[in-house]
Amino acid sequence: MKTLELFSGAGGLAKGLELAGFHHVKLVEFNKHACATLKANFGAEKVFAGDIRDFSYDGLQGVDIVAGGPPCQPFSLGGKHQADQDHRDMFPYAINAIRELQPKAFIFENVKGLLRPSFADYFEYIVLRLTYPDYKPKFGLDWQLHLQLLRKLKYEAHQGLKYNMAYQLVNAADYGVPQSRERVFMVGIRADLDVEWVFPTPTHANPKKLDVLKNGHGLFPTALKPWQTVRDALGHLPDPRSSNHTIPDHIFRDGARVYPGHTGSDHDWPAKTLKAGGHGVPGGENMLRYRDGSVRYFTVHEAKLLQTFPADFHIEGAWGEAMRQIGNAVPVLLAQTFGQELHKTLRQSALAFDESPLACAATG
Repeated sequence: MKTLELFSGAGGLAKGLELAGFHHVKLVEFNKHACATLKANFGAEKVFAGDIRDFSYDGLQGVDIVAGGPPCQPFSLGGKHQADQDHRDMFPYAINAIRELQPKAFIFENVKGLLRPSFADYFEYIVLRLTYPDYKPKFGLDWQLHLQLLRKLKYEAHQGLKYNMAYQLVNAADYGVPQSRERVFMVGIRADLDVEWVFPTPTHANPKKLDVLKNGHGLFPTALKPWQTVRDALGHLPDPRSSNHTIPDHIFRDGARVYPGHTGSDHDWPAKTLKAGGHGVPGGENMLRYRDGSVRYFTVHEAKLLQTFPADFHIEGAWGEAMRQIGNAVPVLLAQTFGQELHKTLRQSALAFDESPLACAATG
């Protein structure tokens, strides 16, 4: 199945979907360093390096999946919390891609802050726009008024393009990623395919919870595995300060310091959320904490593994820029898990590999 990915960043979601069996037609990204990373790992011919507002959907009819991570700064817990008032809000362009291409499904990822109570109305607006992407606002109609109209629509009665849309807050650690990373996933499947999306069942859990189950407090045995830890992910690597390793992106960077709220990640627990930080400086949590309380920054190679990128995945840019890209990425294993579930779901539909009436209309 063919995929168009918007706001690709370093390609964590793209790599996971590729491993799940999807074929990328185009990867759209604005940041020049991230574009260089995408070209190095997916091929320059697949990358559109520029503003989404300048991207044309001509020739892309027949794309099965639209995916991506619309910029999260407007909703980030660490940002200015401006949501729809932030010029970096790219959800309208993601919705426009769905309206133009009418894909069989879409999958978007964003930060937990999208669910904060102060954004409730705008998040509802996003959900309804994704559900009814061809219900366009009239010229000059602001989003609050458009929301009022969208609320009046009845799903079964609506005759236009519509998606069975669901969202859920998930923790990457619950799916085998060695990092505690909470993100919102939004998945929609075109209504005429007549299949229902179900979020993947977690495969891992907090070991303390598993201990309770093992001690007889649970009604049934559990197949869940303990969370993966920093040691599980990185324990095989040499110390970056040693002079005899040959891993090119496993280079020690000095200057890590502990300060309130930023104490680093323990070896024997999932890493704290890797963060992009600001102005090219990685977030204060992008550190490893030893038992004696000392800390050091994760190397680029270590950060890649904590985000479950393949070891040979190449991140372009200097250390700070590389860490920014990794901190913004979707964990590859999490993306692969969701991609496999989406692939399986679409195969349940007789229309998944045929031209539906909507698809025929889209191609003229």
